[in-house]
Amino acid sequence: MVAPLVLLENTENHATLKLSPPSGGLSLQGKIQVPGDKSISHRALMLGALAEGTTEIEGLLVGEDPQSTAACFRAMGVEISELNPTHVVVKGVGLGNLQEPTTVLDAGNSGTTMRLMLGILASHAGRFFAVTGDDSLRTRPMSRVVKPLQDMQAQIWGRKDNALAPLAVQGQTLKPIHYHSPIASAQVKSCILLAGLLTPGKTTVTEPALSRDHSERMLKAFGADISVEPETNSVTVTGPTQLHGQKVVVPGDISSAAFWLVAASIVPGSELLIENVGVNPTRTGILEALEMMQADITLENEREVAGEPVADLRVRSAKLKACTIGGDVIPRLIDEVPILAVAAAFAEGTTVVKDAAELRVKESDRLAVMADSLGKMGVEVTEHPDGLEIVGGATALEGAEVDSFTDHRIAMSLAIAALMAKGTTAIARAEAAAISYPNFVETLEDICQA
Repeated sequence: MVAPLVLLENTENHATLKLSPPSGGLSLQGKIQVPGDKSISHRALMLGALAEGTTEIEGLLVGEDPQSTAACFRAMGVEISELNPTHVVVKGVGLGNLQEPTTVLDAGNSGTTMRLMLGILASHAGRFFAVTGDDSLRTRPMSRVVKPLQDMQAQIWGRKDNALAPLAVQGQTLKPIHYHSPIASAQVKSCILLAGLLTPGKTTVTEPALSRDHSERMLKAFGADISVEPETNSVTVTGPTQLHGQKVVVPGDISSAAFWLVAASIVPGSELLIENVGVNPTRTGILEALEMMQADITLENEREVAGEPVADLRVRSAKLKACTIGGDVIPRLIDEVPILAVAAAFAEGTTVVKDAAELRVKESDRLAVMADSLGKMGVEVTEHPDGLEIVGGATALEGAEVDSFTDHRIAMSLAIAALMAKGTTAIARAEAAAISYPNFVETLEDICQA
């Protein structure tokens, strides 16, 4: 067993992750479990806070983003036990009963926290809220949820014509709308549905393509009056409604599993079993993309846990082939494009990623950062406005100094790329991985074998 990783703290309170794979190569072996699904963890905390009675959560992701969600709702009078992956208790206050906070709500780095919470806050009539986030979140566009909420007669103010945080919200009794979203976004859809919980009448969201449906599934489980029309990609919530506390079991996050799926695919002689992974069909675009690339992945022990499909994923190293990734699959793998770019570097031929302009307004400009970082490691990458063109066929990359730009998915994607690099790769600001995967480095050390 080898540990090719060294975590160094620098003087600016950031961490540099240095990876130096052994010259004789390594393989990845073992069974692992990834942290709980981040999307489901956020929603379990929020709906538990809004429900009547007690919600118990098993498998919660204890990362920085869910911590931000919990802190915001605690500031509004919700009792939430200390977050841990085993058992979290949320004592809900009931819809419409959040308290006006005495301080500014801080969403940290979490776009999900801010965007979904805005729908909740806007519908709490008679209360005033102020919401902010870290340096990165304050640059990310909020108009995509603010504008439809204003169509519902919400009162929201912020920088850049109400597009950027900090934001101020004066809660109102809202009006129902049928919103035709120009993008397939689970955050937009969920924000409007959450606003509709307290809004008299039917609030409907129609998307151009199906985005992840964790909100619909969980709202139904908590007792909301919700209907889904798959043929039109529409969801309707009828309010005012009420939610009731539930037992929620959070499966492993397929977005976190994606790093190991790619790692075992590109590192020769590898085989990993990733246990208890959520395989909700609105999230399995990564599996479809890797299947197109001829990865060797099998689903085992398929089952359903608390309304979400779950499976164990076995992945073995394979000779990958290039493919084109775009269209309706993009909303179902949008978070996995950075690690797919790493897979593409080792796939025979030229891989094209398109229709992914959304990646430019994530925690970083993920298209630009991945193009630049892989370029430094010797990969031929062409950056397009909505995607990347990656010339593959590499058998090894070159170690380089790269930067995560405090983006957790960038940090982990570059760490996987570094496993197949000659020399040392130094990833600046690698502490960002803890946002969604607190023990990423430890897991990587555990499965690396010389």
